[in-house]
Amino acid sequence: MDAVEGRDAYVVGVDYGTLSGRAVVVRVRDGKELGSGVFDYPHAVVTDALPASTGGSARLPGEWALQVPNDYRDVLRNAVPAAVADAGIDPAAVVGIATDFTACTMVPTKADGTPLNEVAGFANRPHAYVKLWRHHAAQPQADRINQLAAERGEAWLPRYGGLISSEWEFAKGLQLLEEDPGAYAEMDHWVEAADWIVWQLCGQYVRNACTAGYKGIYQDGRYPSGDFLAALNPGFEDFVSTKLEHTIGRLGDAAGYLTAEAAAWTGLPEGIAVAVGNVDAHVTAPAARAVDPGQLVAIMGTSTCHVMNGTELREVPGMCGVVDGGIVDGLWGYEAGQSGVGDIFGWFTKHGVPPAYHQAAAKAGLGIHEYLTELAAAQAIGGHGLIALDWHSGNRSVLVDHELSGIVVGQTLATKPEDTYRALLEATAFGTRTIVDAFRDSGVPVKEFIVAGGLLKNRLLMQIYSDVTGLQLSTIGSTQGPALGSAIHAAVAAGKYPDIRVAAAAMGAEPGEVYTPIPENVAAYDELFQEYRTLHDYFGRGTNNVMHRLKAIQRRAAGPLPAAGADTEEVAGVNA
Repeated sequence: MDAVEGRDAYVVGVDYGTLSGRAVVVRVRDGKELGSGVFDYPHAVVTDALPASTGGSARLPGEWALQVPNDYRDVLRNAVPAAVADAGIDPAAVVGIATDFTACTMVPTKADGTPLNEVAGFANRPHAYVKLWRHHAAQPQADRINQLAAERGEAWLPRYGGLISSEWEFAKGLQLLEEDPGAYAEMDHWVEAADWIVWQLCGQYVRNACTAGYKGIYQDGRYPSGDFLAALNPGFEDFVSTKLEHTIGRLGDAAGYLTAEAAAWTGLPEGIAVAVGNVDAHVTAPAARAVDPGQLVAIMGTSTCHVMNGTELREVPGMCGVVDGGIVDGLWGYEAGQSGVGDIFGWFTKHGVPPAYHQAAAKAGLGIHEYLTELAAAQAIGGHGLIALDWHSGNRSVLVDHELSGIVVGQTLATKPEDTYRALLEATAFGTRTIVDAFRDSGVPVKEFIVAGGLLKNRLLMQIYSDVTGLQLSTIGSTQGPALGSAIHAAVAAGKYPDIRVAAAAMGAEPGEVYTPIPENVAAYDELFQEYRTLHDYFGRGTNNVMHRLKAIQRRAAGPLPAAGADTEEVAGVNA
């Protein structure tokens, strides 16, 4: 069943992250990871100005985050062959490939899948590019969607905790319409990147059930009505029927088969199964063997996504969504998240740590994160005298408000970088506890806490999360959780296993390290968490809207986006 002409069969999983794409080669019969390859996106995240290499030069306002779609193709051309070479296998033994992506990351395309920025005349128009998940400039549109949906009592709104995010498909699509109607008119499809890359691989556009449900407001077989969309903007009335709606593919099914062109890119056999697309967080659940109710998986990287299955439909305030079969068939899949985690730590080490600390870290043979972690680990809980809010990229759950921003309370002239660093680590743990409490209070019990992603290697951080949540925490025994999860889906799409549950049992990773909450630490963090909640509600629930006012002032100071097609001075600081 798992052999090709008497040999072992293999699958390839490709995980598209915020800054790079990672490919892993996995053996079908036992999930052993045999080789991997990584490719960094040449244009990274475009936040300041369109890169000169694309022919554009327009300056971008704050809260924008774009990417260049050809960088995603380059992952297939580079990371996949590198992974196969690293594995030392015969490519002919590969039977399937699957991909996962950050979400909600949107690509405007023509009818044949050509990205709009590659169409003549559109390279210098920001709205023609990929809008990355962390593009938060559509918050005004999200606010209007939420207000109108609440006023009309739209039945789908409670499925998303009562609020739609600015990161999602409809808010970003409405922003495109209202800020560059010419680009909106030229666009034939508004495509999740998770589906666009599958389209590139197999030549078939299939919309995956995961992003459709969580990011595309697709519930009970329907999207929001044309009447609702027209009330937002008359030009938006046919958004679903003309730009968004498409065939929905079930997770684990084959979307199609590898084309000759994609076979040339990857070095894989033409005609192998290409699985329906998926989201990096949700695809990780089977990699962690977390496909049963109550197993909360936190995929911790630049941001954190929390996913969990449940047997019943519940309405959880501030969650990202609940979708029937959103993770595995037969269960309700719940999602929550934090927009900034590793990004916050990275920002602080880049902008908040003096050169002397970097020099000391280098002298000790440590990275700056490891050095600060060692210093922070020596502190008593609360010893730094600080409390922080982890909203540097806004709040995804449970407030669903990307106008919010980060704050650190308690700083004095004696505050040191390691103090602030530990306070930021703790703040993200408090954000996760807020999510866990919301699930429990809504009748969706969290029984296990499993961590995947790049941050699990920080032992101090993992212990803090266990102490703050009061839960035993286990880490996934794989450094490539999403890619392994994609590989599991590839095996199912190739017909090697009957469903995701069976494949996860055979191919999922064994647990890694286990962290148990320390009673005295739990008590100490309970006290600090109450202070976090006080600040959380004060700034996040309307008592003091200073963060919103500051954002409005910032937008006025920045001025409007240049008119569509305008040729403006190139900004040297672009991420390219």
